[in-house]
Amino acid sequence: MSPRRNRQHGGAKPIDRPGGDHYGRMGAPPSGGWDTTEEWRGEDWVVRPVGGGGAAKHYRCPGCDQEIPPGVPHVVAWPQHGDVEDRRHWHRACWNARDRRSARLQRSRNAPRY
Repeated sequence: MSPRRNRQHGGAKPIDRPGGDHYGRMGAPPSGGWDTTEEWRGEDWVVRPVGGGGAAKHYRCPGCDQEIPPGVPHVVAWPQHGDVEDRRHWHRACWNARDRRSARLQRSRNAPRY
């Protein structure tokens, strides 16, 4: 007896869905990206999620001062009226907890200082 195959034969079927293409995929929002704007410390911040495939470098999270290795999903946040140099890469949990964290980081004795 041959193993059962759980795939449909004949390829993808077109779907009629308003706002998407004929296969039902939704495009980017009219703003041109998946950015959201959030208010923090009296300033508007642009927040962009980065998937694991889009993360290709090591970054340092300003929330926990730990490294974000390549391939880990995270968010990039910067002031709405800021420069490219103002972008910061945060762990998603650190960005969500930014108001609950203290202003001064607690470092262990053998944590790197860079």
